[in-house]
Amino acid sequence: MKGGRILVVDDKEAILGLWRRILEPDHLVATALDGERAIALLPHGAFDVVVTDLKMPGVDGLQVLAAASKLSPGTEVVVVTAYATVERAVEAMRGGAFDFLTKPFEPDQARLRVERALERRRLRHTASELEQKYLASSGFGQMQGTSAAARRVFGLLAKAAATELTVLLQGESGTGKEVAARSLHAASARKEGPFVAVNCGAIPSELLESELFGHAKGSFSGAASDRVGLFEAASGGTLFLDEVSELPLPMQVKLNRALQEREVRRVGETESRRIDVRVVAASNVDLRERIGEGRFREDLFYRLNVFPIRLPPLRDRREDLPALAAATLERFRRREGKGPRAVAAEAMEALVAYGWPGNVRELENVLQRAAALCEGSEIRLGDLPPELAREAREHPLPSAMTFRDALKQAQDQAARRYLHSLMEAHRGSVTRAAESAGMARETLHRQLKRYGLEPARFRGSGEPES
Repeated sequence: MKGGRILVVDDKEAILGLWRRILEPDHLVATALDGERAIALLPHGAFDVVVTDLKMPGVDGLQVLAAASKLSPGTEVVVVTAYATVERAVEAMRGGAFDFLTKPFEPDQARLRVERALERRRLRHTASELEQKYLASSGFGQMQGTSAAARRVFGLLAKAAATELTVLLQGESGTGKEVAARSLHAASARKEGPFVAVNCGAIPSELLESELFGHAKGSFSGAASDRVGLFEAASGGTLFLDEVSELPLPMQVKLNRALQEREVRRVGETESRRIDVRVVAASNVDLRERIGEGRFREDLFYRLNVFPIRLPPLRDRREDLPALAAATLERFRRREGKGPRAVAAEAMEALVAYGWPGNVRELENVLQRAAALCEGSEIRLGDLPPELAREAREHPLPSAMTFRDALKQAQDQAARRYLHSLMEAHRGSVTRAAESAGMARETLHRQLKRYGLEPARFRGSGEPES
């Protein structure tokens, strides 16, 4: 049977009979004439959904709800009452009820409530399975890693993939936000649909509306024919809005409306068109700071920030370097038909010691260059860019150290060098340096203090603090 196991609880036989007529034969229905009997059935019935009347003599519906939450936490609960008040509804929802139904009800309405509860149950079960699978694995889709930071992201992506929620990916440039979005799409129910990616900062502002929403023939100079926008092109799939922070404010208003109403209006048309698309947005800057600066709309931020996921920088997941290097070299060999299969120990030490300001993207570029130069079966220190080899020679790691201590020392050395270069590049301006690094100003201040780097030492004579 494709349906679910439903337990219906009501102190009236006629109501139980009505529920059986509504739900059978699509679902397996068990009934209980009072709350006490229902609670006794919960540990043994493996029910997907409990439908319970709220007002019953003895053990009432709220007690059944509490027992279901404790004895069968995966079960969804729909509460029913003829005594509908806001207070009772709120109390039931706070207690974990999925939905609320008032008497008298239409059969179709009741059936829909149960079907939605079953769908919620299936999604939660799938999300839990996916999360456990990816927490125990070394990757998620095209993403690789076994570090705690990576596995935490994989678990969140797995949960997001089991829903239709809008996802906001945040992280520094090069951390793999588009790869994460593609992997999320491939793991979702929309995987057979299109994945459409657009860089919001790469399209001229005067063309953005037409690109996203489409236009009608003759709506402006050069519109020689009707054009389908990217929202419509992504129908049934996923639309990835990269660098969403770069959208001009007028376009943010229109995007917010499209997300809210789930419809778009082509330029030059008066009728709106319904859209069936899952949106994943990405930003390498702190959108909350942009809101404070008046450069990003708060209402759009909350529309996008439904399921936020922050991708960690590579310097915070250095233990993933061997897996990332192996995956990059494998892709190089498949594409070129030849190439090294491994990274020599001294070269890996240099990779671990480096600060990676460009994150995974920079790592991939470095390894592909090294693979092209390499003449043997493994990448050696001399195949790496001079700055990586120089750092490894100048800051060797003592062999007497444990791996954990060596990794920590390398991280600290790389972080200090990175912050020193960052502040030099921005002449001591914490504001500009924080924006460039994709971190909050307060976070950068804390890091500078941690590594003993005073912003004033990087400023020229007479330069103001900023």
